[in-house]
Amino acid sequence: MRHSQLEFDFCATVKAVPVADRPAETGRHRRGRVAYLSGLAAEDSVEREYLARGYRCVAKRWRGKGGEIDLVFRLSRQLVFVEVKAGRSHDAAMARITHRQAARIAQSAEAFLGTQAAGSVTDMRIDVALVDRTGRVSILENAFVGWC
Repeated sequence: MRHSQLEFDFCATVKAVPVADRPAETGRHRRGRVAYLSGLAAEDSVEREYLARGYRCVAKRWRGKGGEIDLVFRLSRQLVFVEVKAGRSHDAAMARITHRQAARIAQSAEAFLGTQAAGSVTDMRIDVALVDRTGRVSILENAFVGWC
């Protein structure tokens, strides 16, 4: 059998589903997709801001024991863990961070430090990067100091 015949035979077995026969996207699914894409855009904006400041990105959406860390940067010997929050305003974005979430991020940061040569003695901090609906980025360094 020639290569073109194989392709034809394979393609003949694939059934196309007309758009009209697909289940309609619900409002909840649409909102979820928009929130996901907005979050990715916010992370991208924050990453560009840190890169412009001379940081090097070492991880994106890193999953650890406590959950996910949006971005991890390095500046010299210091690691910076960044939680990105988007909202209509910076205040609205900041209001979405809870003490429980801060504890989970800290737990994941500890797990990440376990992957480093210096381990838990690695110089580090946890920042929160806020992105408003216009795309303006505000970075709060050491955002969780005094929370616990």
